[in-house]
Amino acid sequence: MKAPDLALGFVEIPFLSIAAVIADQVVKEAGVRLLGIETTGSEKLMLRLQGEVAAMEAAVAFAERRAAELGVAAIGRCLARPEPALDALVHFPNAQNPLYGGRDQLLPTDFPQPTDKLMNTNQQALGIIETQGLTAILEATDAMLKAANVTLVGKEKIGAAYVTVIVKGDVAAVTAAVEAGAQAVGSLGKLVAAHVIARPHDDLVALLPK
Repeated sequence: MKAPDLALGFVEIPFLSIAAVIADQVVKEAGVRLLGIETTGSEKLMLRLQGEVAAMEAAVAFAERRAAELGVAAIGRCLARPEPALDALVHFPNAQNPLYGGRDQLLPTDFPQPTDKLMNTNQQALGIIETQGLTAILEATDAMLKAANVTLVGKEKIGAAYVTVIVKGDVAAVTAAVEAGAQAVGSLGKLVAAHVIARPHDDLVALLPK
């Protein structure tokens, strides 16, 4: 099927930590592709998805339902026959936002990997902690790295002082690290979310530093 025949899906979700969890689950559940995650300078981000119409409709519905289960509201839309001119708003060069120092988009082209690579069931687990406040996330990161044998993947800023740190390792180590990091936040800032993704999909991994 040619790209113009594929539907586009857009789901706007608060917080990168939650958006990443939902992105991972939706590509596994509905069999659609994750094109990227776009930031807005606030707590909201937008998942950009592509797939067949029926799969995309299921993906958007799943994402909205899963967001509600995680305690946030998501707004989703499936475009069955997107206008070709819309491509300029979906695929455009990335940039570093000068206001908050984060990427305007999380794209697979930022950290290239083989395009024919299938989902790796032995993929290392990801641990994700998001706070509002830089001091809090640094304290949490230090606690995660001391608590278990995990590797720091990177830090992402989305604006409004929301910062996400991601670590990787085996499931047990990542779980212990995330628990320690969440506890370490304390009164230093707002803990937005703390999640473990046991077997992250390659589409999500492709958006992250290696």
